[in-house]
Amino acid sequence: MARPREFDETAAVESAMHAFWTRGYEATSTQDLCEATGLGRSSVYNTFTSKKALFQRTLTHYSAQGLAGRKAVLEGPGTAADRLAAMFDDLIDDELRHGRRGCLVVNTLAELGTPDDEVGAALRKDTEKQLALLTGSAREGVLDGSLRDGRAPADVAEFLLSTISGLRVMSRRGASPEAMHAVADLALSAITR
Repeated sequence: MARPREFDETAAVESAMHAFWTRGYEATSTQDLCEATGLGRSSVYNTFTSKKALFQRTLTHYSAQGLAGRKAVLEGPGTAADRLAAMFDDLIDDELRHGRRGCLVVNTLAELGTPDDEVGAALRKDTEKQLALLTGSAREGVLDGSLRDGRAPADVAEFLLSTISGLRVMSRRGASPEAMHAVADLALSAITR
């Protein structure tokens, strides 16, 4: 009879996520994961089967958290332009509060590209969900009059997601908060009325 697990699997995924986020996939060793999660090597492999499988779980976990946070801001009060400005402010504040680690998804795309496996599938799924959310905001902005008409909402979403990714990279390289806010303001000026 198998022994029941004596640890919180979600907490282990969260801890592993921070290890990968700090070091990257390749540079995070099994020992790093054991130290981060407090689990022994056999528990890590018995539960998650492999480093790559655990990494895929951390990406899915990270994406769900990020999407929920972004959705809360983009579905908040004000015009779509107001909410997009709040999204950029929230992103910049988050970077400054949490050690300028960038975005786990962006970091992973830079490190690994989009491999043809579960990790790549998780990255593509995150991108699709982010673009769908931003496309909805772009549509709302045209309807409420706060965003310029004439551009396909999907194109505006791609522009916004590229700006978000760029701000995360700026943060990692140590750009000043003022420079990051200037880029966010410039992006908003390109799409607002």
